[in-house]
Amino acid sequence: MNTFHLRVLASDDLFFEGECDNLVVPCPDGSFGIQAWHANMISAVSPGELRYRPADGDQASQEQIAAVSSGLVKVENNDVLVLVDTAEHPEEIDANRARRAADAAKEALLQKRSIQEYKVAQYNLARAMSRLRVHSDFENRR
Repeated sequence: MNTFHLRVLASDDLFFEGECDNLVVPCPDGSFGIQAWHANMISAVSPGELRYRPADGDQASQEQIAAVSSGLVKVENNDVLVLVDTAEHPEEIDANRARRAADAAKEALLQKRSIQEYKVAQYNLARAMSRLRVHSDFENRR
């Protein structure tokens, strides 16, 4: 089977490294898929749900999901590198904390502030909502 090497690096650690069958990355224009021998490219990553299917090990053929924040994805010569600020397994997400963060971001959006503060609030809301969505999807699969 055709596979590619995937590394997902968060700012604080190596989230995943190994051979994969496929990868779905959240990007500003929507999610897109990557498979073996994808064309070389670089793209922005948006806060959202990252999906990947490891090709070997005890989790073979079982799709994995993760909540990721913004970053970059680079595909080059069958090697994929995803660089993001944060990456979390669904079971690591504290749903109550994510809800509080979403509420705080919504409140910040409603207040009259600078453009920079508005953009930060938008980003915080997008990140909190993606964390909640990943956690909810994980809970529904159980």
